[in-house]
Amino acid sequence: MSRPIVAIIGRPNVGKSTLFNALAGERISIVKDYPGVTRDRIYADVTWLDKQFTMIDTGGIEPDSKDEMLSYMRMQAEIAINSADVIIFLVDVRQGLVDQDFKVADMLRRSAKPVVLAVNKVDNFEKLMPDVYEFYNLGIGDPIPVSSASKLGFGDLLDEVVKHFTSGNTQEEEDERPKIAIIGKPNVGKSSIINKLLGEDRVIVSNIPGTTRDAVDTPIRRNGKDYILIDTAGLRRKSKIKEELERFSIIRTVTAVERCDVAVLVIDATEGVTEQDAKIVGIAHDRGKGIVIAVNKWDLIEKDNNTVKEFQHKIKEVLSFMPYAEILFISAETGQRLHRLFEIIEVVIQNQNLRISTGVLNEILTEATTLQQPPSDKGKRLRIYYMTQVAVKPPTFVVFVNDKELMHYSYTRYIENKIREAFGFSGTSLKFIIRERKEKA
Repeated sequence: MSRPIVAIIGRPNVGKSTLFNALAGERISIVKDYPGVTRDRIYADVTWLDKQFTMIDTGGIEPDSKDEMLSYMRMQAEIAINSADVIIFLVDVRQGLVDQDFKVADMLRRSAKPVVLAVNKVDNFEKLMPDVYEFYNLGIGDPIPVSSASKLGFGDLLDEVVKHFTSGNTQEEEDERPKIAIIGKPNVGKSSIINKLLGEDRVIVSNIPGTTRDAVDTPIRRNGKDYILIDTAGLRRKSKIKEELERFSIIRTVTAVERCDVAVLVIDATEGVTEQDAKIVGIAHDRGKGIVIAVNKWDLIEKDNNTVKEFQHKIKEVLSFMPYAEILFISAETGQRLHRLFEIIEVVIQNQNLRISTGVLNEILTEATTLQQPPSDKGKRLRIYYMTQVAVKPPTFVVFVNDKELMHYSYTRYIENKIREAFGFSGTSLKFIIRERKEKA
């Protein structure tokens, strides 16, 4: 089940990034004392009690500003609003209720999303509570006093936020069709790929806008099987700042990846693989999704016998954290190799759901530990008792050892490589949980 999305929305300089960092438990967003610093949405996974959700920080909303950067930030916030399941509307008790707050409140009302009103910078509840009551005038619900800097009132705030979580979209949960998210930077050809696929297949029924999300779901049938394509291309607006435009993809990626089974990262062959590509596909990697890398516009590249190998090497260098990803060189323009995309996606789906018996796993484990002894520290050697698979999507293994501290990351990777040598698992990450079991006296 995908995590709910919670967006923090408000005008500039009310403390959104400070609240985000405090709830996320670390300093992620840039925090400065002047407005307009947070130009990019940042996301983090948050757990409150038994509830998990993805939280999004946004730039401040200046509803009437003509400034290009402030307009860009407003656009980002609008995307976050469209993508969110719940919105935290943050206001500033020290500045009081201002016209911009009313305009933001009107925008949030039109979204028809659940809104939790948080009044920030209430460092002294007894002294400042009368000022908090002023925010009832927004007509958007009960104001909850918090202090991002002093970390006060978070319990009441999060209790109210999680009340709005549902058990998940029932229709989505019942729909067993694999969901394929097409992700990547703007203008790499995501929409062109989808249009080409639909044009060849001619089975499109309708474009179904997600009720709470910005991406568009499109049913498609390939090789006798039904899938759902999630297009994250979204709206295109002119911008003189290409670097800023690229950041539009992050929030769409987060929401689409939460819902998908396999993420297809589209890379522009003429630009090559970039750090922005790594940030985008890293979201899918962190969530254990199946991953296919589609290098688009391959028809525009001058080639020799080494072109493919060199490009693959660059991809593996920049995306070194996911060497398991499947790579396919395509052209949306000509349709080159596009027919192979769903063949590879189907292989990845099968690998995501592959289960290995405990007996076979431990045969691999015994052979691996014989070939390379487990590490030791200060005279104590790691002992691995046994391993078993406990989940799929992604395949998840529990390894029982005598001392978790001795199970170095490098040895876990060694065990992973041995499992991959035996079963492949191409296109999917593998998750390992290390459990300690005390030796009997």
